[in-house]
Amino acid sequence: MTTTRDSARRALAGALIAVLAGAGVACSSGGGGDTPVGGAVSDFADDGCTHLVAAVSSEKVNLFTELAEAFVDSPEAAALETCARVIPVDVTSGDATRYLSAGGDWPTTDDRERWPSIWSPASMVWVDRVAAAASPALVAGAESFTHTPVVLAMPESMAAALGWPGEQISLGRVAELCADGRGWGAVDPGKAVWGQFRIAKTNPNTSTTGLAMLLMQAYAAAGKTADLTEADVAEAAEFSRSLENCVIHYGDTTGKVLQRLYDEAQTGSGGSTYVSAVALEETSLLNYNQGNPTSKVIEPGEQLTAPREKLVAIYPQGGSLWSDNPIVALGASWVTATQREAAAAFVAFAQTRTAQEILPKYGFRPLDTSTPLGSLFTAEYGVTAEGPATSLPQPPVATVSAALDQWVQIRKPSSVLELIDISGSMEEPTADGRTKMDGAIEGAQNTLEHFRGTDEVGVWVFTTYLSDDRSQVTLELRPVEALGSDRETLAVSLGDLRRAAKAGTPLYDAVASAFDYMSERAQPGRINAIVLLSDGIDTDSTMSLDSLVAKLNSANREGGDDAPVRVFAIAYGGDADQAALGRIAQASGGQVFDASNPARIDLVFSSVINNF
Repeated sequence: MTTTRDSARRALAGALIAVLAGAGVACSSGGGGDTPVGGAVSDFADDGCTHLVAAVSSEKVNLFTELAEAFVDSPEAAALETCARVIPVDVTSGDATRYLSAGGDWPTTDDRERWPSIWSPASMVWVDRVAAAASPALVAGAESFTHTPVVLAMPESMAAALGWPGEQISLGRVAELCADGRGWGAVDPGKAVWGQFRIAKTNPNTSTTGLAMLLMQAYAAAGKTADLTEADVAEAAEFSRSLENCVIHYGDTTGKVLQRLYDEAQTGSGGSTYVSAVALEETSLLNYNQGNPTSKVIEPGEQLTAPREKLVAIYPQGGSLWSDNPIVALGASWVTATQREAAAAFVAFAQTRTAQEILPKYGFRPLDTSTPLGSLFTAEYGVTAEGPATSLPQPPVATVSAALDQWVQIRKPSSVLELIDISGSMEEPTADGRTKMDGAIEGAQNTLEHFRGTDEVGVWVFTTYLSDDRSQVTLELRPVEALGSDRETLAVSLGDLRRAAKAGTPLYDAVASAFDYMSERAQPGRINAIVLLSDGIDTDSTMSLDSLVAKLNSANREGGDDAPVRVFAIAYGGDADQAALGRIAQASGGQVFDASNPARIDLVFSSVINNF
């Protein structure tokens, strides 16, 4: 048995890298990992061990990597008849909740061995939702093994302008700044150059921090520190709406926003004016201040560079919710009896003193308060060892559901133009039996339900030879206007693209035209965005990439502060020009998403649309 366990330890590092590399589908232009669903595992060695996939929220992948290594030599593992190997895969808490609540199989084509036996979302609220929507037996025995508070992270200079660290800052104060048209000028006329007060928040349907902040807003509006009710949520609608109105855009995790902030801070190109505050978990702030903005897996020997300006944790005056990070051996049909026994052993190991002492290295607070916190939990890294002065309890499931239902109505409205490449290469087949065009169409169709009727949605396509004189490169499938009841009609129009004439790729000219169109109609009260999907390299534009990037940068600097138009680019397939798309997205203040595996385009499209 010892020999087999040793082989498991030797195989673990390589297998983890293979899993995580195969899992990623969405990333920011600076790299780093947000993963809507666990991906293919390319290296399950036949080592005689029981393989346990752990679906974990992204900020815990590094932590679980070390916990998995320590588990190999633990008494809990030694008590098993067969050695066990735990391999973490990054899955957002909200997505995993939907998969488990829907019933049926885990949404991956990989064989059952690659499906999760262990689940660790960021908060017990997701476990409760699965228990209520599916079956309590599926998540029976879930218990917290670590916790981290939800905070507002601010660049140190901005926090100091609000009186930090001597003065406590409330969400009410933040709401006032959001509503004041003077922006930072309301704090100090000399700070007017910082522009409007902007918040980055995650989508509460997929992200624990987004959900926690939504509930913290309701607590603040009600003036409560416990017993939040559905009636409190209803009465908090206008207060919460004022905070939503200064959101730059939503996302499925904070990693992309933090990467953008980090990149601009390092280059001195105005990172602090991109966003004023980011709602996130304290552990993500600690990762950022160490030079790991996306909480990505750190490879052996990799050196991190701390940001030029650190973020500091604002523990809101009214209190903070905590991400209590439960862990559970899933009672799913695909989990074998042997896997379930091994998963239960790992869950038990996570509660031991050995495991608890690992937690602070990764920015997580042990449940056992006698465990030393170490050097991370200090002012040097932007936090205090004491944490929030007031801790807010998780409200009942019905209250959480009321808050999520309300958010659909109060979230910042969006104005989105989908700009889709229909060049000839989109006819190429993919591994799942579709063409790339099929995948793009179905991805766009499947996300229409995300938008409200009052959201504005338009669709353009681009290729060459769209007019008799061959001068036209874009075609308006639908103008950007309120979606209303047109979902079905738009879905049919998207389907018609299968029969569209397809030619060259005038990528830069198409983006320039779309950007001019959106800039002319952009409104300060909306998230104004272009969702760009392209599978190739520009072959036919009259405008160069440098000229396009200069155009986007200039628009951001001159008059784009109140109603910026951001480009969210999807690099579709292995031939997509990721470098060019990354430059376009970065220049506009948007993000680039990696769909190099065309079979995952539906998931990537969903990840992009979560920003609006």
